[in-house]
Amino acid sequence: MSDAPASSPGRIVVERDGPAVHVRFDNPSAFNALTGEMWLALRDAARDIADDASVRVATFRGTGGKAFISGTDIAKFADYTDGRQGIDYEREIDECMAAVDAIPCTTIAVVEGWAVGGGLNIASSCDLRIATPDAKFGSPIGRTIGNCLSAASVARIGGAVGIQFAKRMVLLGEFLTADQLLASGFLLNIVERGELDAEVASLCARAAANAPLTTRTTKATIRRMTYDALPDIEPLIAQVYGSADFRRGVADFLAKTKRVPDWTGE
Repeated sequence: MSDAPASSPGRIVVERDGPAVHVRFDNPSAFNALTGEMWLALRDAARDIADDASVRVATFRGTGGKAFISGTDIAKFADYTDGRQGIDYEREIDECMAAVDAIPCTTIAVVEGWAVGGGLNIASSCDLRIATPDAKFGSPIGRTIGNCLSAASVARIGGAVGIQFAKRMVLLGEFLTADQLLASGFLLNIVERGELDAEVASLCARAAANAPLTTRTTKATIRRMTYDALPDIEPLIAQVYGSADFRRGVADFLAKTKRVPDWTGE
């Protein structure tokens, strides 16, 4: 998870190209970390795409070539005093992510550089992913601020990258490479930067030519298989976000101490 400066002007840019919609995360000064406003704009963009039956494919990509999304702006966590705020935060993220999940057309993540925290979550929500050779993927929350993921986020990321890779990312704080995730099937392809735009155009054309009802029904089936009957873990989320460890982790991270906090488990 990355810290976006409070003054960061980040935005979501949406462009239409025939049957394709291209969504861009535009906050390059913070390696495209998502502010709260960007999360809500992403939710609204996803809902607009879902409501337009003429859209056959949507792509998601970061600005600047250095990062897809480097994480989420955590500055507001410094004001958290109890676990209920953590529950509310995870519900907000779940609402935004559910909008991306619910897009009925084919979705493609184009990953250049870092895909961390929320970036990994969004990439995992997409149907297909391509990446540059230098791409790195991770969710090192256990080594930074000490928070946790919602049940939906665990199901989404674990289902996409595989549960063992997900454990390595969270339990060990590892960053996995494009080569590792190509071999696992998480990535469709690794593409050199100079060939990336042509590859995106080719994938969009192929996806747009697919029968829309086939795509829609297949995605709806997979979505129900993934998210129906998820366990209620809100008491666990409250315990984590209400902990002294979490407050210590946030304070150290915002102070840029660049060390793993001295966790106590309380």
